[in-house]
Amino acid sequence: MTTPAPDRGVRLVPVLLVLTLVSGLIDAVSFLGLGHLFTANMTGNVLVIGFAAAGAPGFSVRHSAASLVFFLAGAVAGGRVVHGSTNGSRRTWARLTLATEAALLAIAAAIAFTTTVADGRFRIYAIIACTAFALGMRTATVRKLKVADLPTTVLTMTLTALASDSRAAGGSEVRGFRRAAAVASLFLGALLGAWLVTHHGLGWPLLLAAAISGALALLAGGRD
Repeated sequence: MTTPAPDRGVRLVPVLLVLTLVSGLIDAVSFLGLGHLFTANMTGNVLVIGFAAAGAPGFSVRHSAASLVFFLAGAVAGGRVVHGSTNGSRRTWARLTLATEAALLAIAAAIAFTTTVADGRFRIYAIIACTAFALGMRTATVRKLKVADLPTTVLTMTLTALASDSRAAGGSEVRGFRRAAAVASLFLGALLGAWLVTHHGLGWPLLLAAAISGALALLAGGRD
């Protein structure tokens, strides 16, 4: 009987922190460049759909609903990767998901570089489809990895835990650094993404996100 190979590679905590930064990049593209919607943060996207359904200006039910549908389709795909894995390796799940994410984000970047606002619906829906599916697949996989406080796309519970477990609240500040780092990562991703979208268009932040995800696909291990 052979002994399984150890899960070598970069630990999952730093990998997930960098992926949280990527989420900031992606939502900067979708919110600022595609018309006030999210393709990573579905909590925000559900709210946006509500705003759009009420007739609030600047929002689109169709665009936001498309994002939600593709995200859920990606989550189904991510679930199949996890449940269909024969060896149950966390490294296998992570690397396959990140490689798929990198490919989809690279396609989105290519679309952004080769089309313009004049291309209208095709440009918007194609980028929504690629980014939302990729982030849905990743989020489903991250959920199964079960690394505490690092969901990579939403941080409401992470922020709550950071405050409620702080010394000011009488807590022990367990995993406080990890939680703060997650918040900082999303902020930095949004900041960088907003700057790139504003000054250089949609292609560069998408290409950067694809490159980061691709690098992590090669480096990610299975250890926390």
